[in-house]
Amino acid sequence: MNITLDRNDEQLTGLLTVQLTEADYAPTVESQIKEYTKRAQVKGFRPGKVPAGMVRKMYGKGIMAEEINKMLGKAVDGYIKENNIKLLGEPLPVPSNVDFDTDKDFEFQFELGFLPDFELPTGIEVERHQVSIDDETLAQTNEQITRQFGETTNPEASEAGDYLFGKLKKADEEGEGRMVLLPINKVTEGQEQFIGVKAGDSLTFDLSKAFGGDASAIAAFSGLSKAEAAEASGDYVLSVEKINRTAAPEMNQELFDKVFGPEAVKSQEEFDAKVREVIQQNYDREAEGSLNNRLVDQLVNTVDIKVPTEFFKKWLVRANEGKLTPELVEQHYSDYEKELKWSMIRNKVVEETGLKVSNEEIMDRTMDKIAAQFNMPNMPEELRESMRNFADQQLRQDNGKLYISEYEAILAEKVLENLRGKVVVTDKPVTAEEFRTLHS
Repeated sequence: MNITLDRNDEQLTGLLTVQLTEADYAPTVESQIKEYTKRAQVKGFRPGKVPAGMVRKMYGKGIMAEEINKMLGKAVDGYIKENNIKLLGEPLPVPSNVDFDTDKDFEFQFELGFLPDFELPTGIEVERHQVSIDDETLAQTNEQITRQFGETTNPEASEAGDYLFGKLKKADEEGEGRMVLLPINKVTEGQEQFIGVKAGDSLTFDLSKAFGGDASAIAAFSGLSKAEAAEASGDYVLSVEKINRTAAPEMNQELFDKVFGPEAVKSQEEFDAKVREVIQQNYDREAEGSLNNRLVDQLVNTVDIKVPTEFFKKWLVRANEGKLTPELVEQHYSDYEKELKWSMIRNKVVEETGLKVSNEEIMDRTMDKIAAQFNMPNMPEELRESMRNFADQQLRQDNGKLYISEYEAILAEKVLENLRGKVVVTDKPVTAEEFRTLHS
């Protein structure tokens, strides 16, 4: 057997050639034919008494092909490991005209893509948003609490604070339209048209003008994406089916307990402070996630990583056969390349720092999620221990699919935490409304 590698370091690709002679594979093939004679069942012969020549004639070609493929796989893997070659993906077999009936010597070739060496940059600056809660955000949250816990009625005619429940469609569109719950108090132009409306009425109005061109406000109730809402123009028709009116709930202990749990707050002042605290925590969590996303983008765009582009495209199609076409790969290539570069950066951080994830960390994370599902954030220790078997069963299902997912998630968090210690983070104060606009 002879193996050679023709490298093109400029393109980060290579052509691996494996040459086999009959002497390389014949002993193994003959051994397998003898083993097969012991198991072969051929009419007219007792088990184990089928002549080797007959087995060779009937099955020799398939046995030879199978053994050569096994030999090839071991040879290629061994060569790559022995020479410490860092590959992108796997070797791609080059199509060849192999005739197992007549050929004695064979040559097989594989395309390789190499992972480049690179250095992580220093002095990267990333902006973090410090979100302050404005009165509008508090008002929106209190409105949601009212809708969730207040008493809802269906009056005969609408007023300014009501919602119109019905089906919305473009005026020239076929069909019934989509179900919506239109908030009258969000209408900024021509609000009078929506007041005094009754079930069975149809309203024709310019959707964009009615909401002052606010795509976020339109998207919030219409079922349209923000991009679709931004492009919405012309007349729309709302077929009203009923009026929804929700009375604000009384600010008492019953409401406090419903919203935050028994005895968590005991006065309206505490309630208002808790609402603000929860909103702030949610925005802080989103801001941290946004910071991590910007850090990834900054690294991917800053680190000089050369990619064997054509090989990578070909490998994506081969590795996702039946799911990805060359056209789809071309269309979304920038996303695939970004993910590849981030994966390489992540692996380099793990390699250089020796980051690890323990089984106990994976178990704790899984049990925390189970506790959250049962709404038991402070699960007693004895009950928590009894849940370990359940968590262990979940982690073992589907060949450990959940285990691998949790491992990757924890490792990614550790990588980001490590990188965060090496970058300059600058804080930028923004209001909640500004933050929503930036991340919508």
